[in-house]
Amino acid sequence: METSSLAQRLSTRFVAGSTLDDALAVGRRLNAEGITVTLDHLGESVTSLEEAAAARDVYLRVLPAIRDAGIQGNVSLKLTQFGLDFSYDECKANVERLVNCAAQMKTFVRVDMESSEYTDRTLDLVHDLHARYGSVGVVIQAYLRRSRHDVERLCREGIRVRLCKGAYLEPHTVAFAHKKDVDRSYVELMKLLMDKGEYPAIATHDEQVIAETKAYAAERKIARDAFEFQMLYGIRRDLQRQLVAEGYRLRLYVPFGNAWYPYYMRRLAERPANVLFILRNLFRQ
Repeated sequence: METSSLAQRLSTRFVAGSTLDDALAVGRRLNAEGITVTLDHLGESVTSLEEAAAARDVYLRVLPAIRDAGIQGNVSLKLTQFGLDFSYDECKANVERLVNCAAQMKTFVRVDMESSEYTDRTLDLVHDLHARYGSVGVVIQAYLRRSRHDVERLCREGIRVRLCKGAYLEPHTVAFAHKKDVDRSYVELMKLLMDKGEYPAIATHDEQVIAETKAYAAERKIARDAFEFQMLYGIRRDLQRQLVAEGYRLRLYVPFGNAWYPYYMRRLAERPANVLFILRNLFRQ
């Protein structure tokens, strides 16, 4: 699969490459187009604390490489990649080293949100590290029923939030099951973040949601540099160019590394609707 022509087309369209140099090259190109980046080294769900430490060390090389290359960008990570399934304390120590490094370099680390079994531990870790270092934010998934409460607390503490809809398969007791309810929740949380959040990141490819965000920002007289839209690398390039041309800030999530195949398989297995989303955008400009 990893060496087939179709797989290579898939990986090069949505993944920057296997090496850090590949990711930096993509970052430079996107910066030249007026787009900032968040680099993500693929490899979630490690199988040992030794692998988690190796993942940490990769990220400790990525941050100075971004700086030295003069790229406007930061990094994001998953806590399972840093050892959360084995030890909360060891995972936290790994992330703390990275956040401390980011604080010294005056840059930023985004902690991704995984399935709901990790939500409390993820937020506990982010709240604690932000209180001590700053330079760290988190992702909130609009389809979780608890998310409004979480966003309100994050806003009070000045922690930056990346708002997405959510891609994991969750029970209806935890997450909204219907698209209309997820969309409604997303727009409500978007408005809350635009009013009270610290530089909110509105992560979506949904044109209706983007239009509502633009309209709300105009209505509330929120400057276009007070928030940013975020999208995935390789998805909706036409829409990306349009946002930049209109003067909005845009950041792309740029994954890289050898572990692209399990990354895709997990996303597709967790939520079959992701298959259609990926295939639609594989042939779309």
